[in-house]
Amino acid sequence: MEAILSHRGAKRWIGYGIEERREEHYRQEKRGRSGPKTRWRRTVKIRYSLSWQPLLQNIAEDALRDGVFPLLTNCRELSMKEVLEAYRRKQPLIEKRHEMLKSVLEATPVWLKNVGRVEALLFLEYVALTVHALVERTLRQGMQREGLKKLPLYPEERECEAPTAARLFDVFAPLQRHLLSKRGKEVQTFLPDLTDLHQEVLRLLGIPVSKYRQELN
Repeated sequence: MEAILSHRGAKRWIGYGIEERREEHYRQEKRGRSGPKTRWRRTVKIRYSLSWQPLLQNIAEDALRDGVFPLLTNCRELSMKEVLEAYRRKQPLIEKRHEMLKSVLEATPVWLKNVGRVEALLFLEYVALTVHALVERTLRQGMQREGLKKLPLYPEERECEAPTAARLFDVFAPLQRHLLSKRGKEVQTFLPDLTDLHQEVLRLLGIPVSKYRQELN
């Protein structure tokens, strides 16, 4: 019973008792009419009865906290109301990052048994998530600075109002650099062919286009 209440989360609200009761029964050893010499066989059956009662004081205390959750912060200069407002304002953005961690970065499932390796993997996932966020912020700030509301980042040059780092990486993924060598000596370098879109994105990110034009040493 205790395991059931604990599993359902109701152990704090319901008290219970289990009473054991023994019932004695007698039966003739042999068939026929009973008499002075009849021998009887005694059997005992154990029966249990369950009683329960609500723990009203605990229920009343928990009802006062129902729907309330704690918020922890190191921003001591904010009032309780300002902390709640900041949480509500940032909550959708944080949940999107959680979704990105599970979908785009594919943080799960984790096929590792060693705890240290799991921690190292999650740290690298966090670094990658931070890079995604910084790339998106830099690009969107550049668009705002240049007065651009959209960029043709989607297939068929469809417009995108809120570019994501994942979409940017897809756009730059086809770029390649080829080296032609003969007898171990480099003959010619074929640099990636940047489109106007590539160059505009690099400009908004503050990355010189010359980085893609430099020869490899």
